[in-house]
Amino acid sequence: MSARPIEPDEILLPGDAARRVAERVARLRRLAWWLNGAFRLPGIRTRFGVDTFLNLVPGGGDAVQAALSLYIVWEARRLGVRPAILKCMLANVAIEAVVGVVPILGDLFDTVFKADLRNIALMEAELGRRR
Repeated sequence: MSARPIEPDEILLPGDAARRVAERVARLRRLAWWLNGAFRLPGIRTRFGVDTFLNLVPGGGDAVQAALSLYIVWEARRLGVRPAILKCMLANVAIEAVVGVVPILGDLFDTVFKADLRNIALMEAELGRRR
């Protein structure tokens, strides 16, 4: 999963369509970064995001996190990502949601697994494949 980010001028679509797709990809990348990697504690290499704090909310936090992760998958579908890749993306969300239900260990797993950043990498690799 070491796919590099797609640059806006690498997406080959006519006219403004390429710009709009690039803007959507950039917006989704920012969302995933905020959810999974926006913060870092000094002395700790692992980054964490807003979803780590959402996990602290009993019951509803995991549901909100899953909904935000599913939004990224839904947008990937709208961008034309193949069903096979969408299934991988859904599996990442499901793994994070199911394991995240386990108190404390699930929260630690969510912090390390970073399903949203994994899904962005899958989506960008798929969109880059079309070039």
